[in-house]
This record gives sequence, structure tokens and C-alpha cells, in this order.
Amino acid sequence: MILKRLSLATLLAASVVGCTTAPNTLAVNTTQKLIQYERNKSDLTTKSFTLASGDKLVYAENGNIAGEPLLLIHGFGGNKDNFTRIADELEGYHLLIPDLLGFGESSKPMGADYRSQAQATRLHELMQAKGVASNIHVGGNSMGGAISVAYAAKYPNEVKSLWLVDSAGFWSAGVPKSLEGATLENNPLLINSKEDFYDTYDFVMYKPPYIPKSVKAVFAQERLANRGLHANILEQIVTDNVEERAKVIADYNIPTLVVWGDKDQVIKPETVKVIKDIIPQSQVIMMKDIGHVPMVEAVDQTAEDYKRFREGVK
Repeated sequence: MILKRLSLATLLAASVVGCTTAPNTLAVNTTQKLIQYERNKSDLTTKSFTLASGDKLVYAENGNIAGEPLLLIHGFGGNKDNFTRIADELEGYHLLIPDLLGFGESSKPMGADYRSQAQATRLHELMQAKGVASNIHVGGNSMGGAISVAYAAKYPNEVKSLWLVDSAGFWSAGVPKSLEGATLENNPLLINSKEDFYDTYDFVMYKPPYIPKSVKAVFAQERLANRGLHANILEQIVTDNVEERAKVIADYNIPTLVVWGDKDQVIKPETVKVIKDIIPQSQVIMMKDIGHVPMVEAVDQTAEDYKRFREGVK
């Protein structure tokens, strides 16, 4: 009963900026139970795959293996549970939602290549192992959007549609005022304390779901423990421009839906103009009073918009 009163699903919004253990054992156990409850509600099972490199990718998969496969890719600092809320609304598809290398429960090698091309190659290896690589729909948020573009550009004959949610990688649009002058030493996306996490939670989302501080403290620990790794990853991705590769998506006329929160403080909403110029066939939806993670802030609307888009994809 307490799970329902807390509106369990809202707690997963904190995974936008990470989760793992914390000193308070009760808080840790409660948080883990909440997350597992929500995964079960969305019919998601956690599985593991070992890449040829020996690294481990952990991913969530729903039980609708007869549905068309949909690969969902989280953003920087996030994990597979960024999509757990919306997975319940996307039950008509065969969902595959990985923890990218460097995040969540997947391996975290410090010296790996974390740019979009390398991450896309790893995900393709997983999709091949699942037997769905030749007929896949791909979607991603933020850094996951850039990886989605790289994936579609590298395997254009296999990707049936693309869903870009506040996508990174189109850097010619410039940075928002909120990140002007940001460095690896002073960046709201990198966590140095629990208080930083609380600020980042509000910075990333315009309408952040309520989460008790005791639960936020649990989520903050992974960001603190992996601050060095995340700084390394961020340094790689901020110079990883996918605009040239996105031209392949236009050349192959891959159906593309671009979704953006008009209150995004992480990546400029004006980026949609850059994407539309490069990918003319793309459909653009600007969501009013939504921040950087629409699939967490506005679950129902984001899901309905996507399903409507998919109805028009042959």
C-alpha cells in the first residue's frame, strides 16, 4: 500500500541521474524494492550479455517477443530505468532497454571508448545476439539520442524508424546559457555531493516528480562513486558531433520523430531546427513546460505521441 501512496513510478525518475547503494541500509533496500516493483509492473526482466570484448551489458526486456523490437537508449548519468515508467505504456512493442557501457549495472572500464559510434557498435552486437538486429526501431534520450543517430547511420538498412528525445550530438546549435562556461571541474551534470545531486535533479527536469531526500541520497551514491569515470565520458561526448552521420538518415529516408521539452536547460530546444535541416523527413514535437527527459516528466503524452508516430511507419 505504501508503494502505491508514494506513486512508485515517480521514484524511478531519479535514475535519470543514477542509482546504486548508500550508507543507509533501510533506504537502499526500500529503493531497490521500489525499482523492482516498477520493473515487474512494466513486465521487464533484467538480463545480462557478455560482449566480445569481455565487458558485460545488462539490459531489461519485456515479454512481448512477438512485437516489433524497440531499442531504447538512456542518456548521460542515466540507466535502463529511465524508460521503466514509459515501458508500461509501450507494451505493444518488444522492448530492449540496456544499461550502456559505463552506466547502471553494466561494466565500467575507465579506458573504453564511450563515443556514440563505439556505443552503437556494442548495442548492435547485443541486438544481433537477440536475433532482432535486421528489423529494429531505435530511440534514445540525450546522449542516447546521439547513439541512436550513430546506430542508424552505421546500420541504415536495419533501422526501421528513429526516435530522438532531446538528443545530444547536434552541437552546432550551441550550448544553453545554463551551461555556458561549464568545465569538468564545474559542471551541473557532474556530481560532487548529495546536494549536487538534488540540484541536478531539478536542473534536468522542469517538472521533476517528487522523491523523498532519503531515496535521492541512495541514487546519489553511484554518481559520487563514478565521478571520475563520468567526467571521462562527458569529455568524450561533448566533442562527439553526429551531424554528418545524420545525413545518412536523410539519404535512407528513415522515419524520424524528434521530441523536445521547451524548458530543456541541458540541450537547447533550438536544436530541433538543426535536426530538421539535416533530416528533412523528421517530424518534430515541442512539448510545453517539459525539461530534458519527457519520458519521465510526461509519460502518457510522450508515449501517445510515439505510438501515433509509429502508426504512420510502414
